[in-house]
Amino acid sequence: MSDFHLVRRADHSLKRIVICYIVGILISLFIGALLLIGLGINPLEYYKRMLTIGLIGNRYAYKCIEGLLKIFVPLLITSLALGMAFKMRFWNIGGEGEFLTGAVCAAIVAFNSNGMPKIVTIILMCLAASLSAGLIGLAVAALKVRFNTNETLMTLMINYIVLYLVRYLGSTKAPWNFFLNPESDRPIFGQFEENCRMGGIKIGGFTLLHSVIVAVVITIIVYIYLKYTKQGYEISVIGDSSATAKYAGMKVGWIVLRTMFISAALIGLASGLATATAGTISENITNNVGWTGVIVAWLAKLSVPAILVTSLLISVLQYGCQAAATQYPAIDSNFADLLQGIILFSVLAADFVATFKIVRKEGKTNA
Repeated sequence: MSDFHLVRRADHSLKRIVICYIVGILISLFIGALLLIGLGINPLEYYKRMLTIGLIGNRYAYKCIEGLLKIFVPLLITSLALGMAFKMRFWNIGGEGEFLTGAVCAAIVAFNSNGMPKIVTIILMCLAASLSAGLIGLAVAALKVRFNTNETLMTLMINYIVLYLVRYLGSTKAPWNFFLNPESDRPIFGQFEENCRMGGIKIGGFTLLHSVIVAVVITIIVYIYLKYTKQGYEISVIGDSSATAKYAGMKVGWIVLRTMFISAALIGLASGLATATAGTISENITNNVGWTGVIVAWLAKLSVPAILVTSLLISVLQYGCQAAATQYPAIDSNFADLLQGIILFSVLAADFVATFKIVRKEGKTNA
């Protein structure tokens, strides 16, 4: 009698990972090509426009770069934040809820700014977003430390609670609801004043938003924090074994609280920047970064440099699909989402194949 077991590969090399990733991407692109052919579209032309994010032959190519960066910044910061929590084996699946919480609080500041200077308003929006999201993360961590609750379930429920709160704010016309546009007959979210909108550095026609600079600085700080500080080392030790951390005299509960607050606060910062960039709030302000960030963090093996690269590649995929879809009437955003899902699933499957293998073990049988 024989049994099959799933075991981790001993030869888990970078070369094998790269080969598996390339094969997975090629398979997903082949599946996408079949779907495109079925719609009467040349897949090579579609993929060309997708991978170049619409830059070729575009008089306003700088707008494509700006659009790409607006997707990239929130995804990068959120992925870094989730990766920090995952490194400690704290499964924060509440990125969407924490992001929306920060967006709501940033919008509260924006709608009540009363003509404050732009830099003051933007800073207050980001602080409100970071603090509110951080408190959500801290509350979940406190329940985990005190009562050993399931953080995956807790953070998952928060996503839907905050989502329906935002939907309520966007559909309830009431005198107290300053989130809505008072001049509209139907309930829609209002637009921020100019002093609440993210500024940037003009480079010709291109505008380099200040949020991009903030994201780069945050990436450097998180890298140094995790790799070269005592606090970062503590996170790694707890991730390897909380029992070992306790034996070494580390205050595991305090470290969990501190790390989860920082993780959620970073997601809040991402939402504050995104809200200031968008100039309004909506339930779609997250662009699903809370979910996509989980994929990015795991594909990058929780490495900060790899998260930076992976976030950029995923952003190119997302924006490229949108840019390509605008040229083909037969394709809408649903197909772009489908293609993204196929590619991400294929890459995750390739990562699994590169990491694990199935072995057959012969068992003894009784005569």
